[in-house]
Amino acid sequence: MPVCGADGHLAPLPESRLQPRALRLIFPLPAAWTPEITGDRGQARDAMVGAAVLVPLVDRPAGVSVLLTRRADHLRRHAGQVSFPGGRADPGDRDETATALREAHEEIGLPPERVEVLGALPAYLTITGFAVRPVIALVHPPFDLRIDRNEVADTFEVPLRFLMDPRNHRRHEMCHAQGVRASLSMPWSQVRDDGTQVEHFIWGATASMLRNLYRALARDAPAP
Repeated sequence: MPVCGADGHLAPLPESRLQPRALRLIFPLPAAWTPEITGDRGQARDAMVGAAVLVPLVDRPAGVSVLLTRRADHLRRHAGQVSFPGGRADPGDRDETATALREAHEEIGLPPERVEVLGALPAYLTITGFAVRPVIALVHPPFDLRIDRNEVADTFEVPLRFLMDPRNHRRHEMCHAQGVRASLSMPWSQVRDDGTQVEHFIWGATASMLRNLYRALARDAPAP
């Protein structure tokens, strides 16, 4: 999809809003809070299958980062795409938080005892028929990940300050028979420990949820 611009007219979040103490104060959100992007298409909420993802905000000495996954290339849906750990709710899950923690443990081996749940964003309705609840959490190192290669090809971290800067939010538009479809992307270039450079294309539902997180963190925040 062609790039039609970026959102540099919006203020990046000040560093003070991205610290663990500030994140704890911002969540949980008020019940009436409405996200900027509610989903890929305008489906009816009651027709969706329940699901949840964990948005892991890792408390690093250099600053909070977001832990993301790249889905395995052999998967039938969304192969190779950047995503949060998560999936559909199981009958035994008591709530969406339990779903997100269970899926993160199954997919990447993230220990639940290292996770401090802060709250959640409203459900995001996907074109594939899921109502996905993004559960926001601080993750406290140290932890060792154990990736399930049937689900996940790789994990990586992106500085929260980069993702919460709208100058890095690119807008795409494509015309088709049903009208104009718009989406966001947040490309990230990672340099690995061995010096190789990897390009990660964060887009679709993952980028939209990150944009909603930006809006949540920007509430009543003064421009830097």
